[in-house]
Amino acid sequence: MSGYCDIAPGHPVHGPYHDTEYGFPQRAEAVLFERLLLEINQAGLSWETILRKRDGFRAAYDGFDVDAVAAYGEADRARLLGDASIIRNRLKVDAAIHNAQVIQGLRDSHGGFVEWLDAHAVEHGAPRDKASWVRLFKKTFRFTGGEITGEFLMSLGYLPGAHRADCPVMRDIEKAKRSA
Repeated sequence: MSGYCDIAPGHPVHGPYHDTEYGFPQRAEAVLFERLLLEINQAGLSWETILRKRDGFRAAYDGFDVDAVAAYGEADRARLLGDASIIRNRLKVDAAIHNAQVIQGLRDSHGGFVEWLDAHAVEHGAPRDKASWVRLFKKTFRFTGGEITGEFLMSLGYLPGAHRADCPVMRDIEKAKRSA
């Protein structure tokens, strides 16, 4: 049961995210990369802090363009580490650049990030569980422990639990799943 459904509705920062994004399936590479980057940066901080800095992240990371971020060098690292509009943590910055490069590789191996996620969504004939996803993410990406991976996948509907079953948003999510 998601406690987010108790605090988010009507909240000026959490509300819009809860009502229109959290748990909704996404297919666009930039949206998936954004969600991964934001979840990584949330580690040790509140989700509200990350949502408040979201525009700063968007500007700092070239609109979450995977190719642009994958090409970042030392000057970009220094720029990001000096940018107060984002979280200035070297491990998180390095993870963003590395993970963008990994996503580029997923284009060759699977057709893209969403295709990679879809290809791994089922394991042994059943939906992949969180522990198995975490192992896969740790093997594939940087800075993707259990909470980061779990929240990333719940936020996209690959793992259940983003919303309570009685949350009114669930109707919209089901409708989005049917049209995806």
